[in-house]
Amino acid sequence: MPLDRKLLVVFLLFFSVLGFSQKSRRTENAQNMKIDSLLLKGAMAMDQANFDEAVNKFKEAESLSQKSQNSSSLAISNQLLGKIYFERGEIEFAGNYILNAIKIHQQLQELNNLGQDYLIYSQILIKTGNSENALPFLENAELIFSNTRDDDSRTLLATTYLYEGNILQELRNDQEALLKYQEALSILQKVKTKNYYLLGRVNLQEGRVNYNLNQFTKSLEFANYAYDISLSNNLPQLEVDALALLSKIYNKIQDYEKAYNNLALYNQKKQIYFGEPNSETKNATIRNALLSSINPRDFDPGKRVQANKITTVLIIALFTILCLLALSLYKNNNLRAKANELLQAKNAELVIAKENAEKASVVKAQFLSTITHELRTPMYAVTGLTHLLLSENPTEEQKKHLDSLKFSGEYLLSLINNILDLNKLEADKVEVEQATFNLRKRVDDVLFALERSAEEKGNKLNLEYDNEIPEQIIGDPLMISQILINLIGNGNKFTRDGNIFIRIKQLSRNETQTYLHFEVEDTGEGISKKKQKDIFQNFTQGSVQINRKFGGTGLGLSIVKRLLTLQKSNIELESTLGKGSKFFFDIKYGLAKSKNNEPEERVYEIDYDALKGRKLLVVEDNKINQMITRKILEKNEMECEVADNGEIAIEKVRFENFDLVLMDIHMPGISGIEATQKIREFNKDVPILALTAVTIDENIDDFYLAGFNDIIPKPYKVEEFFFKIHNALKRKNVIL
Repeated sequence: MPLDRKLLVVFLLFFSVLGFSQKSRRTENAQNMKIDSLLLKGAMAMDQANFDEAVNKFKEAESLSQKSQNSSSLAISNQLLGKIYFERGEIEFAGNYILNAIKIHQQLQELNNLGQDYLIYSQILIKTGNSENALPFLENAELIFSNTRDDDSRTLLATTYLYEGNILQELRNDQEALLKYQEALSILQKVKTKNYYLLGRVNLQEGRVNYNLNQFTKSLEFANYAYDISLSNNLPQLEVDALALLSKIYNKIQDYEKAYNNLALYNQKKQIYFGEPNSETKNATIRNALLSSINPRDFDPGKRVQANKITTVLIIALFTILCLLALSLYKNNNLRAKANELLQAKNAELVIAKENAEKASVVKAQFLSTITHELRTPMYAVTGLTHLLLSENPTEEQKKHLDSLKFSGEYLLSLINNILDLNKLEADKVEVEQATFNLRKRVDDVLFALERSAEEKGNKLNLEYDNEIPEQIIGDPLMISQILINLIGNGNKFTRDGNIFIRIKQLSRNETQTYLHFEVEDTGEGISKKKQKDIFQNFTQGSVQINRKFGGTGLGLSIVKRLLTLQKSNIELESTLGKGSKFFFDIKYGLAKSKNNEPEERVYEIDYDALKGRKLLVVEDNKINQMITRKILEKNEMECEVADNGEIAIEKVRFENFDLVLMDIHMPGISGIEATQKIREFNKDVPILALTAVTIDENIDDFYLAGFNDIIPKPYKVEEFFFKIHNALKRKNVIL
């Protein structure tokens, strides 16, 4: 038997004995490895513009994936085939493959790959003249990529914005296109791994849209930047496109010499890059010429013997390599089986740890909810009594002490509210409101509220406000107030005898939206590079020494970060120790259709005379709170009776006539909700207002379903207290 046949028999026997016990597992692993290898080889061939080789590898991978029922690899094969057929201009084939990939990725919920499918399919639609139909696919891709934070996804998100901008520009919606390009540019400048072709292309498109808008100075700036990127990174197509745009711009601004020079350079580069056969074609021609010049008669018998010896040596070497590979596969399978067992054990531990963490989170939320409620109830007594005492003409010395008490009470209430706000944010129970409001007035109110505390520390608040910002915008006024109060208050806390700068400017604007940039900069202590990474976490401050020196809970910046995340924004920080800190962020706001929208600021219109003589029942178990509420009502000449619990309240309403009931929720015995439900069984008309410190566990809708007409949260402003009483009586026609 010839040597090569003997070797082949030995090789086959070796593999059949070695692999029999683990045949099915090895077969599956081998198939998956072969699929991965085919995909890798196809990608390498595609990268080298060897499209025929790439198609063969991807189709082989597709076929093998179907046989082994490997859905994930099947989807990737279809995606790559769609992409390569698109590159070759075979649009119909490309569309079919991408649609298959979309269907499988949707079933597998592989969102990142699905987003890439949407991107490729949108290019196919654009190529076939269906640009408008491509927009929904791009919007879906935008939604997928915007929910991830890694550099690759952010780059894909920037690509999505670029395609959307191109379509909007094609539809002659240049302002909308400009916003998309600005979004893309903002993302690309932040990613660590730069995609210079994409960066150059976005700058080029922004130059084109500015050219269409007759903004020739900006257009020239972006075109030059794109041109510089093309030269630095050897990007021929970008280079010639940038030269063409530069020639148009210079021609428009009547700099004809530069226009001619750029046009000449454009023609020269285009001829160099695209006017001659490429190197691959030349190499193929040379290779074919060499192959055709070989003559079989040039080989003599001696050479044939030498070739046979070489062949035998190669067969032996191949057999040795395959044996080593088989042994390696056998060991790898054993190691993988052990690793799978360890992973299963670790997964079980992680499941238990996850369940324990979820239980701990629930306990923490319940604790915070309870403690904030218990703290807010006595704070009602502190703030209420302080208000009453200040209204009773105290002496100057007494007023000084009462002012200190009021400040301490407000500080403590602010701390309690911060904890409650954080709890609500973590429980996802905060929604972004969409109301029309005046941003300048809102900012002025914040500065007015913080001005005194700034003066006490020798600080000056400096506002730089862009007058181009529309007077009326649509968004959440309370959230921006809370963000600015926390940031300015933070700057004031860590600054003494310095400056705090508040800068607000408009980045861009169209018919429906304005894009605003906010900065709060101080000249205070600054934050070290190490602490900057953790400063936005709950209960985090610069150090223990800073906590003791300046006070505070470390919740303000955490709340700011969460509020901005809800509004699809992100807080950023620049800081140097000893020189100060700058916090900045961008937010999109809607534009009001007209200036006649109702203002969001509430004006309390109360007819106090109509309230005089009205009979109210206060249901409250806390004696101090009873006294405070009663005294506030009687100072306005209203009659007031008190019930210590829900049972007494039910009997009083049953046998006496009251114009309105103020009902506390948390009481011993039956709760305020249960008492209200029982009252509604025999009295549907009397207005009942919930007077309570609402927690995150309480659903506001439950109060109305129980029969309450309105809710007054504790502690409350006296004006809001009387406003809600007045409205409830007016709705029931008790007063006119």
